[in-house]
Amino acid sequence: MAGRRTFIKSGLLAAAGMAGLGTIGTPMGACGAVAPAALPGARFHLGLVTYNLASDWDIPTIIKNCEAAGFEGVELRTTQKHGVEISLSKGKRAEVKQRFADSKVRLVSLGTACEFESPDASAVEKNIEETRQWCELARDLGCLGVKVRPNGLPPDVPPDRTLQQIGQALAKCGSAAQDNGVEIWMEVHGPGTQLVPNAQRILQAANHPLVGACWNSNPTDVKNGSVKESFQMMKPYLRSCHIHELDDITYPWQELFSLFREIGYDRYTFAEIGQPSCEPVRFMHYYRALWDYHAGVGRP
Repeated sequence: MAGRRTFIKSGLLAAAGMAGLGTIGTPMGACGAVAPAALPGARFHLGLVTYNLASDWDIPTIIKNCEAAGFEGVELRTTQKHGVEISLSKGKRAEVKQRFADSKVRLVSLGTACEFESPDASAVEKNIEETRQWCELARDLGCLGVKVRPNGLPPDVPPDRTLQQIGQALAKCGSAAQDNGVEIWMEVHGPGTQLVPNAQRILQAANHPLVGACWNSNPTDVKNGSVKESFQMMKPYLRSCHIHELDDITYPWQELFSLFREIGYDRYTFAEIGQPSCEPVRFMHYYRALWDYHAGVGRP
């Protein structure tokens, strides 16, 4: 972990040095070649998924730490200390909504573990009903979306059948979202189901205007060092995005953010990152600075 923090600090120092020379818009490529100028600064925002960094934080702590580090939005993951669950009373819902309204941090979405690939039809219907309850909670809290997920392909079931089943379940979730004025975001997640062609087929089967994708920055997005092909397949459905370790040089973060800029994406890229140390806010400051650099914030 110390090595990773050293890498982040080194990256920030390098970015700061280029900014001081007025060259941050034209970073050096391989062998000293000058890379193409960056696109105009990002219109999208940095947010935080409370899984895992903030899993032990209550709502006041989440708000305080995000404000301190310049994180603008939050996706609250279920089963964590913040306690924002479908069991929340109306009074508590109003209290949570007001806490965020009084802050600089937007409560954007709710991260559920609802999934729809089970061969057991009753289990699928149970998850659809739970998603409906999450949509009601999202409405009461003023959220934009509810995140759900596939979580893999069951053995002994033809993959095409499962992909179609997930899509049909998501269509029902989309109707629940429509009733409550929110959206459903399918995280591109799970063995087999995180493969972009399969995720695309699920969303095509759903065929609902309020059902979209949460890009999940998976290693399987990358082909020959690029995410462009995967991004083009997901582009019509993109409603949200999870990002991970920005010091992971195997993932083309600057290309991803450039692609988001090209389509005018103006929502959130939520950091889904682990607990780095006993100094999480300091780490969040480092992460914010790296995000600014990769996203092109402040570049000409």
